[in-house]
Amino acid sequence: MDIDVEQTVREFIDKTIHLSLATTTGTAPWVCEVHFAYDDNLNLYFRSLKERRHSQEIAANPHVAGNIIDKYEAGAKVVGVYFEGTTELLPAGPDQDLAAECLKRRLGIETNIVEEASHEGGHQFYKISVANWYVFGRFGADKGQKYKLEWNAGGNE
Repeated sequence: MDIDVEQTVREFIDKTIHLSLATTTGTAPWVCEVHFAYDDNLNLYFRSLKERRHSQEIAANPHVAGNIIDKYEAGAKVVGVYFEGTTELLPAGPDQDLAAECLKRRLGIETNIVEEASHEGGHQFYKISVANWYVFGRFGADKGQKYKLEWNAGGNE
């Protein structure tokens, strides 16, 4: 069974506001949960404090992976969206403004999060440029299947 992977990704990521983010330095991987938003090019955005472990690891190694999974009960069809790409801390400017707008709209944030980011101790904006998307699920089949979408960090417009 063929599926439209891009359409499946777009529909699925709109259903939840959390993603699991995997980072690493050396041989000690780490995973955490962050609230996220996305833009039309499927770039992912989140905010975090610079002293968090994942933020420090991103500063040392921008390569990340993650998944976006909705809760499901035993026996339900398993569906998941996975990604890999690179992450960057966004400086003040148009990219940060876009990230803030996406996050505010998606998460219903009413405070001035750009102002908070201007303070050293405030939550900073991060952008994940996705290189590859993966969709895993049954999609009507008896066994789960994995589908890959090479994304080229937002170059697929």
